[in-house]
Amino acid sequence: MNWKAEIKAAADRISGYTVTTPIMTTDALWERPVAIKLEHLQHTGSFKARGAFNTLRAVDVPAGGVVAASGGNHGAAVGFAAHRLGHKAQIFVPEIAGPAKIALIERTGADLTVVPGEYADALDMAKRHEQRHGAMQVHAYDAPLTVAGQGTCLREWEAQGLDADTVLIAVGGGGLIGGSLAWNQGARKIVAVEPASCNTLHAAMTAGAPVDVSVSGVAANALGARRIGQICFDLAREHATPVVTVTDTAITDAQRLLWQAHRLLVEPAGACALAALISGAYIPAPDERVAVLLCGGNIAPDPLG
Repeated sequence: MNWKAEIKAAADRISGYTVTTPIMTTDALWERPVAIKLEHLQHTGSFKARGAFNTLRAVDVPAGGVVAASGGNHGAAVGFAAHRLGHKAQIFVPEIAGPAKIALIERTGADLTVVPGEYADALDMAKRHEQRHGAMQVHAYDAPLTVAGQGTCLREWEAQGLDADTVLIAVGGGGLIGGSLAWNQGARKIVAVEPASCNTLHAAMTAGAPVDVSVSGVAANALGARRIGQICFDLAREHATPVVTVTDTAITDAQRLLWQAHRLLVEPAGACALAALISGAYIPAPDERVAVLLCGGNIAPDPLG
């Protein structure tokens, strides 16, 4: 697949539908300046709107509407995009999504079903709905249109003047880092950062293929896929992507630092990439310029809920 062309096409499709999120450079987070992109300021509080709009703008949506399984952020993005484009949406989320993300999805106007268990259980229910009602499945991470949409984030950052040798990106199912790898094509180092309690990409790279992992921890409602997507795995293996894992304590420390230093309120998943830097899970070279992607802001409980 010509990923560069796909991501450029995605950028054209979503133009006017998504936010060009701001960037900044700060010396308040680490011992050297760090470039950050505030993607948690995207529509519905995460990068997921990019993939959702790209998918729904690229295809003819059937009369049965769209269906998606989500830990929360993807469902909100699909619900938002479907409403904006005039389609009905059915979203399935696991109980661990939590009340704040469930309320966010409800505000989009989508029909919502909360499923006992975790993301994989919600995905099973979404597949059944697709078969019964003729709805179009919008996969959270392992679909070319989703991955191309998420790849517009790094493309946009480069157009904004990204000046870094290395970009740290959090991993759940692999849509965001997959899209970033697809756009980057080895031009700079991309480091995958996962919670130790749901490390899908690390497990896959160790095993040589995607494998199931157990899911738990503070970021499980956003990064809690049971298995890495095949698209992401193939791209990560092609580019020999380094993977580091971080503890829940490191993640919450990074959340707290972002708030204390810049009044940036992000969810655990959104702080995961920064956690690798401040905890020492990733140690840059002395002259290495580092950038961190803040990918989600749907904190629970909602501080103003």
